[in-house]
Amino acid sequence: QEGTKIPSKRKQNTSIITSELLYKNLLKSEQENWNDISARYEAMTKKIKEKLEELHKKYTFNSGSPRIRFGENVYFEENGCIFLSKVDDDEGGVDVLFSTEDLGFSDAFIQRIRISPDQRYMAIGLKTENSEEATCIIMKLGHFPVMEKVIASVFSFEWATHDVLYYTSQKNLKCQNVFMTTFTNQKHTKLVYTEQDARFFVDIYCTKDRRFLTINSNSKTTSEVWLIDCRHPFKLPALVQARTKGVIYHIEHRNDELYILTTYGEPAEYKLMKAPVAASGMENWQLVHALEKKTKLVDLEMFSDHCIMFLKNAGHLYLNVISFISHSVQSIKLPTWACEFELESHPEHTTSTCYFQLTSPVHPPKCFAYSFKENTLIEQAVQEVPIIMNCHTTRLLAKSKDETLVPITVFHNMNSKELHRKPLLVHVYGAYGIDLNMSFKEEKLMLIEEGWILAYCHVRGGGELGLSWHKDGCQHNKLKGLHDLKACIMLLHKLGFSQPKYTALAAASAGGVLAGALCNTDPELIRAMVLQAPFVDVLNTMMKTYLPLTIEEQEEWGNPLADEKCAKYIRSYCPYENIKPQCYPSVFITAYENDQRIPLTGVLQYVQKLRKAAVDHASRTIKKGNWIPNIILDIRANGSHCDSSWEDSVNEV
Repeated sequence: QEGTKIPSKRKQNTSIITSELLYKNLLKSEQENWNDISARYEAMTKKIKEKLEELHKKYTFNSGSPRIRFGENVYFEENGCIFLSKVDDDEGGVDVLFSTEDLGFSDAFIQRIRISPDQRYMAIGLKTENSEEATCIIMKLGHFPVMEKVIASVFSFEWATHDVLYYTSQKNLKCQNVFMTTFTNQKHTKLVYTEQDARFFVDIYCTKDRRFLTINSNSKTTSEVWLIDCRHPFKLPALVQARTKGVIYHIEHRNDELYILTTYGEPAEYKLMKAPVAASGMENWQLVHALEKKTKLVDLEMFSDHCIMFLKNAGHLYLNVISFISHSVQSIKLPTWACEFELESHPEHTTSTCYFQLTSPVHPPKCFAYSFKENTLIEQAVQEVPIIMNCHTTRLLAKSKDETLVPITVFHNMNSKELHRKPLLVHVYGAYGIDLNMSFKEEKLMLIEEGWILAYCHVRGGGELGLSWHKDGCQHNKLKGLHDLKACIMLLHKLGFSQPKYTALAAASAGGVLAGALCNTDPELIRAMVLQAPFVDVLNTMMKTYLPLTIEEQEEWGNPLADEKCAKYIRSYCPYENIKPQCYPSVFITAYENDQRIPLTGVLQYVQKLRKAAVDHASRTIKKGNWIPNIILDIRANGSHCDSSWEDSVNEV
């Protein structure tokens, strides 16, 4: 018996070494391949890069960085430094409170800033582009700010009082522990909360009136919130409502009442409810306002007498302003070109104005304000760069296989003639209830100026039409997202927006599932596909429970290990599993060596299998004009999952 054990162990080690060696060789050959190929595009790349940098310079000053107002003081970040200025200081006098360079964090960028209520301390979240974990730096403010403490691997943090900070620690993409640390005379740190369920992720939030910190434990479908009373920060956290499968809820506070944003009750879309702090259980929740059907709640801002809901419906943005005094709800339509909100970070709770920015892929952020006193929307006149007016925005509805209408947002140059001859770039995501990213990007504007058409397909699985839109495209409904995408592309071509030989499909991360699936089922609809850190090997990844995200992702993709039917269903659409010899479009993939979310091995194997299928097809069919598609993989040493610095992202673009 002893004799049989040892060789098997040795054999196992050998196979690990062999696969590591294979991986290293594959990686090396892909990098050499990329160096050869990229050299061919040098002149074109240089020209595009110059154009992008020119556009970046032209539009970045607009956006500025979010400002944190604190009475007379304004805190803001620029180029890795944090500054303090006075609200009405026209002289432009600023104090430097923190510099990443001076304190030896030159490769990091500032991700989050929290000022203690008495403004004696400042907590800063720093992140490098090669890691998902952030570092929290605590600065003691004063005439000469001093670095008081450094906490590694932090996800979120908030001040409970002037000198008590709560934070969550992050390890392997998971957040399960909440700590409290004090800056009083007796400094100490203690563990306050631990989440036992691997599907749940913990973060910390501070209510707008600074009365409570909330410990939020969320899975993809269920949540539980604990309250820390900022007046008694050493008391144990109090449970709001025990987790109930399928019920998501988030907490705000006003006048001794909890305002609860929740999916509880029918229909399972977000509603605003309230309950007394002292009796916060579900049985006491009362409805304040329910959203209309097919409406996406983007965010909610709480003020002393009002709250504003930022909403999307069929691609259009609007606000619902709820008055707690008159118990009225006012709906405010926003400009039709707007596709995305960018909210001010930490607006003052008692202010009479709510500031936000509107943007679209081809419109740089533009500042707006809503005045509670005047009940009006004010457009801020700080736009020094004119907004591009020769771009036309069209909203379409495509009929999917099951008759469901799927929204598409299309942008093109108004001066473009013969749209059927113009190149088309189609974008898709369709997972986790997350909307397609439609914030401003210089390259999108450049493409419009060059005569391209841009289309954004808001397929099921994403969140564009509310929570049911996501539910209708996850787990055993994943194929609906694929049918939606196909219907969108076919409608665009039918209406004269380009044609298959001029159409490219772009997707990032989980968007790679639908894009890669379409590439297998309907390759003739597109000529090229561009993927960034794509998820293309769903089946094998979901079988590996040792990977950091597999357990919590089961609510999105299902559990193929426990359910044979689920494994069969995933196999039916998984891009890697369905590659076959046929005429594929050209494919360009960017992947990251440091990506903790999408294992690089899966991407490498996908590329190998795709190339082989394309070559097999070409050798079998000796048709005239038969071509082998370009299948290119660019593996980046810098950057982590879809997260690069401006300089690196320009090179990628």
